[in-house]
Amino acid sequence: MRLPLAAATTLGLLLPGMAAAQAVDPAILPHDLSPWGMFEAADRVVKSVMIGLAIASLVTWTVAFYKLVEVWTSSRATRRSHEAIAAAGGMVAAAHALSRRADPLARMLRAAGRELEAAVPHLPHAGPDGARQRVASALSRIEAGAGRRLAAGTGLLATIGATAPFVGLFGTVWGIMNAFVGIAEAQTTNLAVVAPGIAEALLATALGLVAAIPAVVVYNICARAIATYRARLRDGGALVERLVSRALDAEAGTAA
Repeated sequence: MRLPLAAATTLGLLLPGMAAAQAVDPAILPHDLSPWGMFEAADRVVKSVMIGLAIASLVTWTVAFYKLVEVWTSSRATRRSHEAIAAAGGMVAAAHALSRRADPLARMLRAAGRELEAAVPHLPHAGPDGARQRVASALSRIEAGAGRRLAAGTGLLATIGATAPFVGLFGTVWGIMNAFVGIAEAQTTNLAVVAPGIAEALLATALGLVAAIPAVVVYNICARAIATYRARLRDGGALVERLVSRALDAEAGTAA
Protein backbone atom coordinates (compact mmCIF):
# COMPACT_ATOMS: atom_id res chain seq x y z
CA MET A 1 0.00 0.00 0.00
CA ARG A 2 1.43 3.34 -1.06
CA LEU A 3 1.00 6.50 0.99
CA PRO A 4 -0.31 9.62 -0.70
CA LEU A 5 2.41 12.01 -1.70
CA ALA A 6 1.44 14.64 0.93
CA ALA A 7 1.36 12.05 3.72
CA ALA A 8 4.67 10.59 2.68
CA THR A 9 6.21 14.04 2.59
CA THR A 10 4.83 14.88 6.07
CA LEU A 11 6.01 11.56 7.49
CA GLY A 12 9.41 12.09 6.00
CA LEU A 13 9.62 15.47 7.71
CA LEU A 14 8.36 14.16 11.07
CA LEU A 15 10.48 11.03 11.44
CA PRO A 16 13.84 12.83 11.54
CA GLY A 17 12.42 15.19 14.14
CA MET A 18 11.08 12.34 16.21
CA ALA A 19 14.38 10.53 15.97
CA ALA A 20 16.19 13.67 17.03
CA ALA A 21 13.81 14.12 19.97
CA GLN A 22 14.46 10.59 21.14
CA ALA A 23 18.22 10.74 20.58
CA VAL A 24 20.20 10.69 23.79
CA ASP A 25 23.61 12.13 24.33
CA PRO A 26 25.78 9.28 25.60
CA ALA A 27 27.61 11.74 27.84
CA ILE A 28 24.53 12.21 30.05
CA LEU A 29 23.95 8.50 30.57
CA PRO A 30 25.24 7.00 33.85
CA HIS A 31 28.10 4.58 33.48
CA ASP A 32 27.89 2.85 36.90
CA LEU A 33 24.54 1.52 38.14
CA SER A 34 25.98 -0.32 41.13
CA PRO A 35 24.74 0.80 44.60
CA TRP A 36 27.95 2.76 45.16
CA GLY A 37 27.75 4.34 41.72
CA MET A 38 24.14 5.36 42.31
CA PHE A 39 25.14 6.81 45.68
CA GLU A 40 27.87 8.91 44.08
CA ALA A 41 25.48 10.14 41.39
CA ALA A 42 22.72 11.05 43.86
CA ASP A 43 21.74 14.52 45.00
CA ARG A 44 23.26 15.96 48.20
CA VAL A 45 20.02 15.59 50.13
CA VAL A 46 19.61 11.97 49.01
CA LYS A 47 23.25 11.30 49.87
CA SER A 48 22.69 12.73 53.36
CA VAL A 49 19.65 10.49 53.81
CA MET A 50 21.61 7.43 52.67
CA ILE A 51 24.52 8.21 54.98
CA GLY A 52 22.15 8.71 57.92
CA LEU A 53 20.42 5.40 57.20
CA ALA A 54 23.75 3.61 56.89
CA ILE A 55 24.77 4.99 60.30
CA ALA A 56 21.39 3.93 61.74
CA SER A 57 21.92 0.43 60.37
CA LEU A 58 25.37 0.28 61.97
CA VAL A 59 23.95 1.48 65.28
CA THR A 60 21.18 -1.12 65.04
CA TRP A 61 23.59 -4.02 64.64
CA THR A 62 25.93 -2.69 67.36
CA VAL A 63 23.11 -2.28 69.89
CA ALA A 64 21.57 -5.60 68.83
CA PHE A 65 24.80 -7.52 69.41
CA TYR A 66 25.46 -5.83 72.75
CA LYS A 67 21.90 -6.24 74.08
CA LEU A 68 21.53 -9.85 72.97
CA VAL A 69 24.80 -10.77 74.67
CA GLU A 70 23.81 -8.81 77.80
CA VAL A 71 20.38 -10.45 77.99
CA TRP A 72 21.86 -13.91 77.52
CA THR A 73 24.56 -13.48 80.18
CA SER A 74 22.13 -11.88 82.66
CA SER A 75 19.55 -14.63 82.18
CA ARG A 76 22.15 -17.34 82.65
CA ALA A 77 23.52 -15.73 85.84
CA THR A 78 20.02 -15.30 87.27
CA ARG A 79 19.10 -18.89 86.47
CA ARG A 80 22.19 -20.19 88.25
CA SER A 81 21.52 -18.04 91.31
CA HIS A 82 17.91 -19.18 91.41
CA GLU A 83 19.03 -22.81 91.34
CA ALA A 84 21.55 -22.16 94.12
CA ILE A 85 18.96 -20.47 96.35
CA ALA A 86 16.44 -23.23 95.75
CA ALA A 87 19.03 -25.88 96.65
CA ALA A 88 20.21 -24.05 99.78
CA GLY A 89 16.96 -24.24 101.73
CA GLY A 90 17.84 -21.46 104.18
CA MET A 91 19.10 -17.88 104.35
CA VAL A 92 22.53 -18.74 105.79
CA ALA A 93 23.24 -21.50 103.28
CA ALA A 94 21.94 -19.39 100.38
CA ALA A 95 24.05 -16.41 101.43
CA HIS A 96 27.12 -18.64 101.58
CA ALA A 97 26.36 -20.14 98.13
CA LEU A 98 25.92 -16.72 96.49
CA SER A 99 28.64 -14.84 98.41
CA ARG A 100 30.80 -14.34 95.30
CA ARG A 101 28.01 -13.59 92.83
CA ALA A 102 26.97 -10.07 91.82
CA ASP A 103 23.83 -10.65 89.73
CA PRO A 104 20.53 -9.00 90.79
CA LEU A 105 19.23 -12.15 92.48
CA ALA A 106 22.36 -12.39 94.63
CA ARG A 107 21.93 -8.71 95.53
CA MET A 108 18.31 -9.42 96.43
CA LEU A 109 19.42 -12.15 98.82
CA ARG A 110 22.00 -9.90 100.49
CA ALA A 111 19.51 -7.02 100.79
CA ALA A 112 16.98 -9.39 102.39
CA GLY A 113 19.68 -10.63 104.76
CA ARG A 114 20.50 -7.08 105.87
CA GLU A 115 16.84 -6.27 106.48
CA LEU A 116 16.41 -9.52 108.41
CA GLU A 117 19.46 -8.85 110.52
CA ALA A 118 18.24 -5.33 111.34
CA ALA A 119 14.75 -6.59 112.21
CA VAL A 120 15.70 -9.48 114.53
CA PRO A 121 16.28 -7.34 117.68
CA HIS A 122 12.83 -5.74 117.32
CA LEU A 123 10.81 -8.85 116.55
CA PRO A 124 9.57 -9.49 120.15
CA HIS A 125 7.62 -6.23 120.30
CA ALA A 126 7.28 -5.15 116.62
CA GLY A 127 6.37 -8.45 115.00
CA PRO A 128 7.49 -9.79 111.57
CA ASP A 129 5.08 -7.87 109.32
CA GLY A 130 7.22 -4.74 109.07
CA ALA A 131 10.30 -6.80 108.23
CA ARG A 132 8.42 -8.62 105.47
CA GLN A 133 7.26 -5.34 103.94
CA ARG A 134 10.74 -3.84 104.02
CA VAL A 135 12.20 -6.95 102.41
CA ALA A 136 9.53 -6.90 99.66
CA SER A 137 10.23 -3.21 99.02
CA ALA A 138 13.99 -3.77 98.75
CA LEU A 139 13.53 -6.71 96.39
CA SER A 140 11.11 -4.83 94.13
CA ARG A 141 13.56 -1.92 93.81
CA ILE A 142 16.42 -4.22 92.82
CA GLU A 143 14.19 -5.98 90.31
CA ALA A 144 13.05 -2.69 88.76
CA GLY A 145 16.61 -1.40 88.53
CA ALA A 146 17.80 -4.59 86.83
CA GLY A 147 14.93 -4.41 84.34
CA ARG A 148 15.69 -0.77 83.50
CA ARG A 149 19.37 -1.51 83.04
CA LEU A 150 18.66 -4.38 80.69
CA ALA A 151 16.07 -2.39 78.70
CA ALA A 152 18.43 0.57 78.20
CA GLY A 153 19.17 1.00 74.51
CA THR A 154 16.17 -0.92 73.22
CA GLY A 155 14.26 2.35 72.81
CA LEU A 156 16.83 3.35 70.20
CA LEU A 157 16.02 0.19 68.23
CA ALA A 158 12.32 1.03 68.39
CA THR A 159 13.00 4.58 67.17
CA ILE A 160 15.10 3.40 64.24
CA GLY A 161 12.54 0.76 63.32
CA ALA A 162 9.72 3.32 63.34
CA THR A 163 11.44 6.22 61.56
CA ALA A 164 13.93 4.68 59.11
CA PRO A 165 11.29 3.76 56.45
CA PHE A 166 9.93 7.31 56.49
CA VAL A 167 13.42 8.82 56.25
CA GLY A 168 14.12 6.55 53.29
CA LEU A 169 10.79 7.54 51.75
CA PHE A 170 11.74 11.21 52.09
CA GLY A 171 15.00 10.50 50.23
CA THR A 172 13.05 8.67 47.53
CA VAL A 173 10.55 11.49 47.06
CA TRP A 174 13.33 14.05 46.86
CA GLY A 175 15.27 11.91 44.40
CA ILE A 176 12.24 11.38 42.16
CA MET A 177 11.61 15.11 42.16
CA ASN A 178 15.19 15.64 40.94
CA ALA A 179 14.72 12.88 38.36
CA PHE A 180 11.67 14.64 36.91
CA VAL A 181 13.58 17.92 36.84
CA GLY A 182 16.36 16.15 34.93
CA ILE A 183 13.81 14.71 32.50
CA ALA A 184 12.45 18.19 31.85
CA GLU A 185 15.92 19.63 31.30
CA ALA A 186 16.96 16.80 28.99
CA GLN A 187 13.63 17.11 27.10
CA THR A 188 13.42 13.38 26.63
CA THR A 189 11.47 10.50 28.08
CA ASN A 190 14.01 7.91 27.02
CA LEU A 191 14.06 5.12 29.61
CA ALA A 192 17.86 5.12 29.66
CA VAL A 193 17.76 8.66 31.04
CA VAL A 194 14.72 8.31 33.32
CA ALA A 195 15.44 4.97 34.99
CA PRO A 196 18.82 5.72 36.65
CA GLY A 197 17.50 8.76 38.52
CA ILE A 198 14.49 6.81 39.80
CA ALA A 199 16.76 3.89 40.78
CA GLU A 200 18.96 6.26 42.79
CA ALA A 201 15.87 7.55 44.57
CA LEU A 202 14.55 4.07 45.34
CA LEU A 203 17.93 3.14 46.83
CA ALA A 204 17.11 5.45 49.76
CA THR A 205 13.93 3.49 50.50
CA ALA A 206 15.87 0.22 50.27
CA LEU A 207 18.41 1.50 52.80
CA GLY A 208 15.56 2.61 55.07
CA LEU A 209 14.13 -0.91 55.04
CA VAL A 210 17.59 -2.40 55.59
CA ALA A 211 17.91 -0.27 58.72
CA ALA A 212 14.33 -0.70 59.95
CA ILE A 213 13.65 -4.42 59.55
CA PRO A 214 16.55 -5.68 61.72
CA ALA A 215 15.81 -2.98 64.31
CA VAL A 216 12.18 -4.10 64.66
CA VAL A 217 13.09 -7.80 64.76
CA VAL A 218 15.83 -7.34 67.37
CA TYR A 219 13.63 -5.03 69.45
CA ASN A 220 10.90 -7.67 69.61
CA ILE A 221 13.42 -10.36 70.51
CA CYS A 222 14.89 -8.18 73.26
CA ALA A 223 11.45 -7.24 74.59
CA ARG A 224 10.45 -10.90 74.95
CA ALA A 225 13.80 -11.83 76.47
CA ILE A 226 13.64 -8.96 78.98
CA ALA A 227 10.08 -9.91 79.95
CA THR A 228 11.26 -13.49 80.57
CA TYR A 229 14.23 -12.19 82.56
CA ARG A 230 12.04 -10.02 84.78
CA ALA A 231 9.67 -12.91 85.36
CA ARG A 232 12.63 -15.04 86.46
CA LEU A 233 13.72 -12.25 88.80
CA ARG A 234 10.22 -12.12 90.30
CA ASP A 235 10.33 -15.87 90.84
CA GLY A 236 13.71 -15.51 92.52
CA GLY A 237 12.43 -12.65 94.66
CA ALA A 238 9.47 -14.76 95.77
CA LEU A 239 11.89 -17.55 96.71
CA VAL A 240 13.96 -15.11 98.79
CA GLU A 241 10.81 -13.85 100.51
CA ARG A 242 9.91 -17.42 101.46
CA LEU A 243 13.36 -17.92 102.97
CA VAL A 244 12.98 -14.66 104.91
CA SER A 245 9.55 -15.74 106.15
CA ARG A 246 10.97 -19.03 107.39
CA ALA A 247 13.80 -17.23 109.14
CA LEU A 248 11.33 -14.85 110.81
CA ASP A 249 9.15 -17.74 111.93
CA ALA A 250 12.21 -19.44 113.37
CA GLU A 251 13.21 -16.29 115.26
CA ALA A 252 9.67 -15.87 116.55
CA GLY A 253 9.68 -19.49 117.78
CA THR A 254 13.01 -19.00 119.48
CA ALA A 255 11.83 -15.81 121.19
CA ALA A 256 8.67 -17.57 122.40
